[in-house]
Amino acid sequence: MTNQPSWRKPAGIFLILLIISVWAVIVATASPWIGTLPALVQAPVYIVAGIVWILPLKPLLAWMETGHWRR
Repeated sequence: MTNQPSWRKPAGIFLILLIISVWAVIVATASPWIGTLPALVQAPVYIVAGIVWILPLKPLLAWMETGHWRR
């Protein structure tokens, strides 16, 4: 392990912010359609949308730490 800072961490943070931003735009774009659904359907849709963006973060965080996409 080296004491020099890695470029992967700032790049990874930028990618995380990009993923969140793109996902927010996608959900916001879909919100007029989601808004026409009954409230009991809207809630699970927004819950799933709020969780799905986390899925690509595990390999991204592993890459930030190790330099490899898988551990």
